[in-house]
Amino acid sequence: MTSTDLFSRVAWQQNARAYETVRTMPFNAELAAGTLSEARFKHYITQDAHYLIGFGRALTLAAAKAPTPERLIQFAKSGEGAITVERALHGSFFERYGITADVFNNTPLSPACHHYVSYLLATAYGEPYEVLLGALLPCFWIYAEVGRDIHSRAAAANPYQAWIDTYAGEQFQTAVRATIEATDEIAATASGSLRERMHGAFTRATQLEWMFWDSAYRLETWPL
Repeated sequence: MTSTDLFSRVAWQQNARAYETVRTMPFNAELAAGTLSEARFKHYITQDAHYLIGFGRALTLAAAKAPTPERLIQFAKSGEGAITVERALHGSFFERYGITADVFNNTPLSPACHHYVSYLLATAYGEPYEVLLGALLPCFWIYAEVGRDIHSRAAAANPYQAWIDTYAGEQFQTAVRATIEATDEIAATASGSLRERMHGAFTRATQLEWMFWDSAYRLETWPL
């Protein structure tokens, strides 16, 4: 299999327009400029903390399904890392905005967050390892690309610099490269139909990434 046939390369090319929409959407444009309202970022960071708990659970299920001990360790550590980010990065913003444990626990998942978490967990429980990695990869990869892009154009004294530095940082970039490698590795031996299901999962998760940020910008809540 040549580099042009790699699952990750094909998946990114097929979703390049969606990524560009994510990169330039109002939430990320204003975050880079440092002008994103506190209310929008507060909504986002609260929902992201909820999301990362579900994402961490999906990663541990990927670890349980992993075909080798090395991949088991990788995804178990990724699951731990998702919770660590939630407690460190999110914790600092929670303290800044006065989001106590009670406030967080009593804030329901937004419709977009609920949809995304439910999709990942349904995939983790109901689909094979290959499809699950297809669904998990966009969260890693899109955040890495958005983080680097925003870092390159972020305004000075940006109030969201800690968020930018986390996702543009080398530690996160290394984790992303490892996830891409694991996904390409398993896709290389997957049947054509299974690879198509992986691509479908990658595209759906990419759409949900956009929905998540867009919902925060709109301060989305349940209509009823």
